[in-house]
Amino acid sequence: MEIDFNKNQDGLVPVIVQDVKTKNVLMLGYMNQEALDATEQTKKVTFYSRSKQRLWTKGEESGNFLELVDIKNDCDNDTLLVFVNPVGPTCHKGTDTCWGESNSQEYGFLSQLEEIITARKNDVENPDSYVASLFRKGINKIAQKVGEEAVETVIEAKDSNDELFLNESADLLFHYLILLQSKGYQLNDIVKVLQERHK
Repeated sequence: MEIDFNKNQDGLVPVIVQDVKTKNVLMLGYMNQEALDATEQTKKVTFYSRSKQRLWTKGEESGNFLELVDIKNDCDNDTLLVFVNPVGPTCHKGTDTCWGESNSQEYGFLSQLEEIITARKNDVENPDSYVASLFRKGINKIAQKVGEEAVETVIEAKDSNDELFLNESADLLFHYLILLQSKGYQLNDIVKVLQERHK
């Protein structure tokens, strides 16, 4: 990996730090060659502090280290993307990121769908909401719907109509998300189980 530290007069390159699991951006720092070498040797992300005018390992005082997983350089060789496993909050103000955001796993539209299900679950008085009506009927009805959708998905999987298979798969996933919430869980809980199995 060749980094052009001479592009700027101070010999520093910007470093974007990203959680390897959640893909959330945690912070922005700067490195010179010495900081990069220290990071690769110790496997703990080390920056060059412009205010302290010295090398600074994130977490050296707080214990909230950024454990190195991988480093990539950009197309111009003047910016680094560092993938880490954070140990505790990243920001010195105590937040997960330097933008005050939670470093939680997001799944794009599926996360939005979970939020919608939560809102409908909590709006059980709404007679027009299909989701709310399922929650009103209870766990047995929700589990039954998941079973029905699972059987229909299996049937369509054995057929050759891809559109029907995808629609039944979507129905199964939708009702499974409802079942998870009826049991007090979300996708993140299932992902954690899978990650533990993967170890």
